[in-house]
Amino acid sequence: MAWLQLGDVTVALGAREVVRGVSADVREGELVVIVGANGAGKSTLLRAIAGLLAPSRGKIQVLGHDPHRAPRRVIARDLAYLPQHYELAFPFAVEEVVLLGRYARQRGLGLASDDDLAAARDAMAACDVAHLASRRFDQLSGGEARRVIVAQAMCQGARCLLLDEPTAGLDPAHARAVFALVRDRCAAGAAAIVATHDLDLALRHADAMWLLADGRIAARGTPADVLATGELRAAFGLDIHVGTLPSGARFAVPA
Repeated sequence: MAWLQLGDVTVALGAREVVRGVSADVREGELVVIVGANGAGKSTLLRAIAGLLAPSRGKIQVLGHDPHRAPRRVIARDLAYLPQHYELAFPFAVEEVVLLGRYARQRGLGLASDDDLAAARDAMAACDVAHLASRRFDQLSGGEARRVIVAQAMCQGARCLLLDEPTAGLDPAHARAVFALVRDRCAAGAAAIVATHDLDLALRHADAMWLLADGRIAARGTPADVLATGELRAAFGLDIHVGTLPSGARFAVPA
């Protein structure tokens, strides 16, 4: 079953169409990566899927809901969105930031339940930020803060994940761990769309790749197939070499 469906989606910012005629779907258990040069429309497409931008044409469905029209609490139970840039106006502690991901599941006064606290602890441990639980979020390094926001998205317990550059600013070990975590969530039945510039991690972990160029899907297929296309070469202005390590693992590097 397709958990996320895009039908001829066009998104305009002012007079400019940033996303143009995108049709695709993502199924249960699938990890899809979106790649493309800066300004290709990746973040705009994710914001539209999250319901933060209304398409000027076309239809978006997330588990049967129109994310732009459905109540935010309803959407947040099924869809977790990690933006490319994240800011907080107050000096929350790390654990409090992670628990913000549970708001759609809280009732009454919005106090954290035992289930909420357990989900937060599990997410912080998975993202290697449990030791930062009492630290102020605004005193973290960029990489630490990014891992906290990934933990917030994981803590949400949503069946669909939209992650915009989740590994930006992370060291290689933590970047690999984030992709492995998303891969595990998909193996457990979630679905995910990840916008990324890390073509190597995309090749190693994703089921499918969409190449976005000038707001359109210029190529789609398995990561290895898309990385070998002329469309990807044109989008990035270079060739990508896909190789195989002695262990059998594949890797991608600029040729």
